Amino acid sequence: MTAVRTTLLRTLGLSVGAAAIAALAFGASAQEKKPAPAKKPAACSTIKDMTACNAREDCNWVEAKKGKGACKAKPTPKAEKKTK
Repeated sequence: MTAVRTTLLRTLGLSVGAAAIAALAFGASAQEKKPAPAKKPAACSTIKDMTACNAREDCNWVEAKKGKGACKAKPTPKAEKKTK
């Protein structure tokens, strides 16, 4: 073997090895678990208990004429229009 061929093969082998290590490192970082998104609170209409409904600031308990009452979402305040 000539010196040029030996140097070329050695350089090629190091390059392939470095590429393999980089690919494995990239694959390992892609498998890291991401934190789960925060859970949203239950919708007001799904709450069946008056005390649980009144404990929330965005819900309001409405008494029905017959039967049970219901938990409803409070209306959102309308944004004030700016005047020029």
